[in-house]
This record gives sequence, structure tokens and C-alpha cells, in this order.
Amino acid sequence: MTEKEYAQVIAKNLKRIAFEKDKSQAQIAQELKIHRATLSAWMNGTRTPKMSKIDMLCKYFGCKRSDIMEPHSDNYIYHFDDTDRIAKIIRDDPVMHNLFDIARDCTPDNLELIAEVLKRMKQ
Repeated sequence: MTEKEYAQVIAKNLKRIAFEKDKSQAQIAQELKIHRATLSAWMNGTRTPKMSKIDMLCKYFGCKRSDIMEPHSDNYIYHFDDTDRIAKIIRDDPVMHNLFDIARDCTPDNLELIAEVLKRMKQ
């Protein structure tokens, strides 16, 4: 496995674990005292965390090194084709993933405002 492929495996696993634990990048960075740009680079697959940081992530998430470092099959199961398609776009596109991550921290009122702005832009 190349370094780039390895970074992508770690990124994919970190995204999956964060999603399963309902943690945003902002929360993780703040709670672990990691610069958000560093965490973002790990979760986008542009950089690979050192082993000490992987161990820190394992302790934080309550998982094993293999959960972060080894390839895993996609365990996403959705009941609707659109949901599956949208989830794959969000999961695989770094920009979409970041937008979704930001939206997770928004209040319901802010999300309604954003939805209204997007509807108007589409018109």
C-alpha cells in the first residue's frame, strides 16, 4: 500500500468512527487539543498522523489501532437509494464532508436559514 493509499484508509476510518461517535471535527480537535487544520488533513487523507497521535485517537474513541489503520469494508446500510447516494457523496468528497460536519454543529434555526438561502439561490 502506498503512503497516499494508507492516508486514505486512515481518513476513511476516522470519518467513519467520528460519525459513529457523533463527533464533529471541531469537537474532536477541541477535546484533544489538536489544531483543527491538522485533524482536517488527517480526515481528508492529505497527511498521516504519527503513531502517538493514532494511540491518542484510539483512547479518545475507545477503539483499537486496527480500527483506524486497517482497511474496512463499508458498513453503511441505507434503506433508500437517494440516502445511500447522498451519504457516499458526503463521505467521499472532502468539501461536502466538511460542509456536513459544520452543519452538524448548527442550531435548527440556523439550518432553516441556510436551507432558505439555498432554496432562493436555486431559484
